[in-house]
Amino acid sequence: MRFHLQQLLFFLLFATFQLAAQEDFVVVRSIIIEGNKKTNDRIITREMSVKTGDTLYLKKSEAILTLDRQNITNTNLFVTVNVELTNKSGDRADVLVTVKERLYFIFLPVFYLADRNFNEWWYERNRDLGRTIYGLYSRHFNLTGNNDQLRLRAETGFVSVLDLSYYKPYIDQAQKTGVGFGGFFSTQKQLAYRIWNDKLDFLQSENPLRKRWGVYSLINRREGLYQFHTLELGYSAINIADTVAQRNPNYLLNGAKNVGYTNINYSFQFDKRDNKQYALRGKRLFLQASHYGFFGETKTNVLSFFGAFTHFFPIKGRFYGNYSVRAKFSTPELQPFPIAQGLGFRGDLVRGYELYVVDAQSFGLLKTNFKYQLFDKIFDLSRFIKFKQFNTFPIASYLNLFLDTGLSNNGVPMLSNSKLGNKWLYGGGVGLDVVTWYNVVGRLNYAINDLGERRFYFNVSRDF
Repeated sequence: MRFHLQQLLFFLLFATFQLAAQEDFVVVRSIIIEGNKKTNDRIITREMSVKTGDTLYLKKSEAILTLDRQNITNTNLFVTVNVELTNKSGDRADVLVTVKERLYFIFLPVFYLADRNFNEWWYERNRDLGRTIYGLYSRHFNLTGNNDQLRLRAETGFVSVLDLSYYKPYIDQAQKTGVGFGGFFSTQKQLAYRIWNDKLDFLQSENPLRKRWGVYSLINRREGLYQFHTLELGYSAINIADTVAQRNPNYLLNGAKNVGYTNINYSFQFDKRDNKQYALRGKRLFLQASHYGFFGETKTNVLSFFGAFTHFFPIKGRFYGNYSVRAKFSTPELQPFPIAQGLGFRGDLVRGYELYVVDAQSFGLLKTNFKYQLFDKIFDLSRFIKFKQFNTFPIASYLNLFLDTGLSNNGVPMLSNSKLGNKWLYGGGVGLDVVTWYNVVGRLNYAINDLGERRFYFNVSRDF
């Protein structure tokens, strides 16, 4: 009798464990994708960690599916993405991915400023509309449904450019290896020919001051969901007018007027952010090594290393923070002007110094932000706009407190009469960020630098 009682107790415990286990996890029966009229299913499932046949513990499933939703969103192929468990039956369930596709083909006129940023044009260039670039821009973001991109730029104005490129992210069955190639031709009648007193100096002429053309190709390799390797090979040729060579003999070095050069770039990127355009959580590491080999009238080799690490993190409630550490080292000290970039280009600047360009071969930069989310809303405009690519309107806004510092190293400061090189720079302030439709981010900052200068700075960026 005792033996049978033990058997009964064991059976009851086992049955209870089985029932609990059924409540604790599900096995993914299938992945169902809806809403993708153009995009192939495998482009979506490539971004997902969840696969058919996987076991998902229910307590962790929401976090896992949220990460997959973020990865799919970061392809920039969709206006909205939703990932959820559905059709649950016993210990089986499906994963439902619902997407709304973007408008993939655009052909539109373009009109934008030629200066480094809006603030330089507004404060330094007297809001001169002659310093604009206009023309046509055409791009297909998903040409064959495989996230491949074809781009054509035909622009004139301050700079005349013809640029054609194609990129295919995956050429292999495993969807890990991608390739791209392109070519360009440009001419300029207005040209920044040197940096003087930490500002860009320009020349203007009725005849072209610079002609440039080039071709390039790249191959990249994606490991897992977040690691990317890219190797780029290119060739460029530059021809400048006598006036440029006379005003700045170091533009192409040694008074040269014609050069050809090859460039080899290798980069590694680890990118695990919740949103690549405006992240609140996650990390990004970017490392790059570049070699430029000049020949013809100028014979020199330039070696450059660049690294950047950014960490985004929630603090509490609607409060968020992030910091970015960026550094560059290059050699030799004397480099051709078109490839020598110190502080002031792209995001490599101390906020508060938007109007300055600090000539340098090497630099270090620390940028910090403390943010408060005012609101984050998505509006359904389908009652007013019937095109599904435009009838979802997301908008979010953040108050931002920032503080930056940077140090540059310029071995030849006398060539640019630099006052800001080889010293620590500090800047900080408050701002308002607005994130909205089709990856548009607007920033209005009020910043002060350690020179005592106080200004409002405005910037709009968009990642296609």
